[in-house]
Amino acid sequence: MNGARPEGGLSGFLAVDSGGSGLRAVVGAPGREPSAPRESRVPARTGTRGIDPEHLLEQLLPMARAAADEYGLDRVTAVVVGAAGLATLGDALRAELPGALARELGVRTVALAADAVTAYVGALGPRPGAVVAAGTGLIAIGTDLDGWRRADGWGHLLGDCGGGAWIGRAGLEAALRAFDGRHGGSAALRARAEERFGPLPGLPGLLYPRTDRPAVLASFAPQVAHCAADDPVAAGILRAAARHLAESAAAVCPTAGAPLIAVTGGLLRLGDPLLVPLAAELAELLPHARRVPTEGDPLHGAVRVASDLVTGRLTLPGDDRLFSVVDTKAD
Repeated sequence: MNGARPEGGLSGFLAVDSGGSGLRAVVGAPGREPSAPRESRVPARTGTRGIDPEHLLEQLLPMARAAADEYGLDRVTAVVVGAAGLATLGDALRAELPGALARELGVRTVALAADAVTAYVGALGPRPGAVVAAGTGLIAIGTDLDGWRRADGWGHLLGDCGGGAWIGRAGLEAALRAFDGRHGGSAALRARAEERFGPLPGLPGLLYPRTDRPAVLASFAPQVAHCAADDPVAAGILRAAARHLAESAAAVCPTAGAPLIAVTGGLLRLGDPLLVPLAAELAELLPHARRVPTEGDPLHGAVRVASDLVTGRLTLPGDDRLFSVVDTKAD
């Protein structure tokens, strides 16, 4: 599928989840199950202009065209992109992506959402509450359905406290403390780091030049979880991460009524070393909220937003930085 297609045939949507570890996309149409996800493990680059629209499109367009052809989709009329970093690094994306998708795919409507918004919709649907999206990074978002509130999501250098990159960085710091003989080091994490990255004096040279540093740091988070049962330093890192997650949730959760709360994202795969202290922290900080299992992940949320968009049922509140819908025909 290249550019606009003639009227007639099957029309539908493209839903995208762009995160710190890569890109996933599906196509769908009203009344039909969406396609199987297609995936690129190359994250969209960030640079001086923030998220790079051209690099995102390099990953997305081949996936979108292949998925549409396989699905039998003649026209993509709407695209929903849930992007990590959109709120703080999304100016170029907001300025350029809608027009580029209109040119390349014939799209009429583009919704740009922070990945926290698509995580929220995937987890809870259009109900009041709070969702913590915990993957490579971390952001919490809440709504009373009149507006959005967010906490953290400031990136791996300034925040994302408790996320995968934060845990991985803390684990590598503990490994380097052990290497130096400083207080707070972990011999277990040192051994895991050397196995993963080689001799530790070479770690800065391996890490600092990388444009995908958050993903590299997050790749060490599972090693922290693996050590937690027998290593008090690793266990302490995960307890601190759990506290950060709960504090971000508390900052955005509606205070009135009986809001719902959910935690979503790949960080949950770390299992009990994180989930047990997280449950205790949420119960302490948010006693009025009811924790519920997630209905789906951020890609499911993007699909739900896209389906509501093409059928005219979208009711989510808008926000200049977190969620906006662009009519490309008006450009």
